[in-house]
Amino acid sequence: MDDKAILHRYLRTRRADLLAKLDGLGEYDARRPLTPTGTSLLGLVKHVASVEVGYFGDVFGRPGNLDLPWLADGAEPDADMWATPEESREQIIELHRRSAAHSDATIDELPLDAPGEVPWWPEERRHVTLHQILVHMCVETAQHLGHADILRELIDGTAGQRPGDPNQPQRSPEEWARHRGRIEAAARDAAASGGRR
Repeated sequence: MDDKAILHRYLRTRRADLLAKLDGLGEYDARRPLTPTGTSLLGLVKHVASVEVGYFGDVFGRPGNLDLPWLADGAEPDADMWATPEESREQIIELHRRSAAHSDATIDELPLDAPGEVPWWPEERRHVTLHQILVHMCVETAQHLGHADILRELIDGTAGQRPGDPNQPQRSPEEWARHRGRIEAAARDAAASGGRR
């Protein structure tokens, strides 16, 4: 497998993992803000779909022909980070799928050294290659997947990429409570001693 195929596989996997964070949730839990800055699961999906359109479309002269009014001049700030009542979950998931398909076509059709220009980046950094943008979007998608992991755990305690995830310790709720209590006690102890022993 060549470098492009490896990066593309990672991007596809992280996209699928992000969408899976919505599985089994009702509308409120998928949309509700769980941080002081308003981060929500459906908002993260909308955001990642939106930025992919720009990075794999506009940057390489391949507009996605997707209607993204939340990114238009004069749009409300951060409108790509949350879902309005008029935007259905199905619409946002479909946007994510269409954005991914458009991105995949760009990735498939261009070589890794294909030049592009990111007009919203500073002049000294805006000339890029497909390789750079693939790495950038793998990192950005993984970062937002990490946010989604935490949000989903806050909603219903679901942790890891999927049930039975081998990278996630398998503990009962009581065992998790004891584990968390031990960490809390260690944090309080360290704070009381000023972090020095």
